[in-house]
Amino acid sequence: MEQTTATPIRARTRRLAQTELTSVAQDLFLAQGYDDTTVDQIAAAAGMSRRTFFRYFPSKDDLVIGKYDLFADRMAEALDARPADEAVWESMRRVFDIALDYVQDPHQRARNDAMDEIVRSTSQLNARYLEKLQRIQQMLIGRIAIRLTGTDAAPGDPRPAAIVGAAFACMESARSVYLASDQTTTIGELLDQAMATVTIT
Repeated sequence: MEQTTATPIRARTRRLAQTELTSVAQDLFLAQGYDDTTVDQIAAAAGMSRRTFFRYFPSKDDLVIGKYDLFADRMAEALDARPADEAVWESMRRVFDIALDYVQDPHQRARNDAMDEIVRSTSQLNARYLEKLQRIQQMLIGRIAIRLTGTDAAPGDPRPAAIVGAAFACMESARSVYLASDQTTTIGELLDQAMATVTIT
């Protein structure tokens, strides 16, 4: 019993440390540029040694891309927390709630957009970002499959991947419209509108 409870606590502690390191590193990246920021500078700003830094991230690139792993875990946990008898499309909508603050809050959005630009403009980071995005969707596809059928997705069942892919497309559509608008309508409302156009049976 003690073994079972200890593992999640260690995992949460590790995640908190990774989140703090990511925040410190982002401040440095935005202030002086990604290429000009070293691991030693990040570790010093976080109050740890270079050796301790590498316990949490294998490299500087992993620190940038690692936020998508954290985000994937949060989305998976959010989906797992939804009622088992809830419609899967509604569950997907509620999972996206954790992302909305990053778009609606001006400070968070400015920071997030700046980091996204770093990822897009750095070829190795962009390639790994696309891999992480695929991983996020795969994590959710397996969970949606279990909700639909009680088992992992079978190769011949396209529904779980279609549901997750459509939901992400709706989120991207709502985000694009929100950023291009006067922002009097919240992104949550735009997401509701986008997802309402899709019928899941």
